[in-house]
Amino acid sequence: MTAKLSVTIITLNEEANIRRTLESVRWADEIVVLDSGSTDRTVSICREFTDRVFHQDWLGFGKQKNAAIDRATGDWVLSLDADEPVEKGLADEIKRIIASPASVDGYRIPRKTFFLGKWVKYGGWYPDYNLRLFRKGRGRFEERAVHEAVKVNGSVGTTEHAIQHYAYPDLASYLASINKYSSLAVDVMAEKGIPARKTSWINIVFRPVFTFLLKYIVRLGFLDGKHGLMINLFHAYYVFAKYAKAWEYAGKDQGSSSK
Repeated sequence: MTAKLSVTIITLNEEANIRRTLESVRWADEIVVLDSGSTDRTVSICREFTDRVFHQDWLGFGKQKNAAIDRATGDWVLSLDADEPVEKGLADEIKRIIASPASVDGYRIPRKTFFLGKWVKYGGWYPDYNLRLFRKGRGRFEERAVHEAVKVNGSVGTTEHAIQHYAYPDLASYLASINKYSSLAVDVMAEKGIPARKTSWINIVFRPVFTFLLKYIVRLGFLDGKHGLMINLFHAYYVFAKYAKAWEYAGKDQGSSSK
């Protein structure tokens, strides 16, 4: 009996990205889309490719992706974001993996990030391995607010070919994502109890500088030219925003507890 693959995708107002991703996986046995209330054409585009389109109010990244996995009926699951099309080489590789009785339980897949239309190869942006392919029932996302990752009960391998990541088509979208994800990172820190060292001026001032030098100089980000300079400066700004917001949160929390 041939193993079947389910592709799971969560969406919210992704009409600019979703068609490219769906086109890249239309060969899969099943595509499951879990939408959290799109007001653009996302849902109608998805229905051109699959009748397995569901609505679920937002639960947080980890829980939302697990809810999509729970609706999958295949033997294997490939979890993608709406802006992550699959390379042709990866599609062929996945077909071989799910057809082989010797395959392991999960696979880490390299990811190619595209910034302003260019593949960023250096600065630690590639291969950026993410565990996205796994046997159904063997893998689940950690249920946290941001930087969710799949944990597999079993052995894990690595694919040769990549997922493409079109997260940053322009600077405005990158700035918006920095604001969003830095706030989510502080929420995670707050859940764990923010230690004093996380809000120190050393982290606020020096950690962004260290991050930029590490990615741009040590990890050769300068080899990506102007794109490398811009994306690594923006990432350093994300680090600054995260710790500055943690400092702000800690100050508000101390103020409320003193009343």
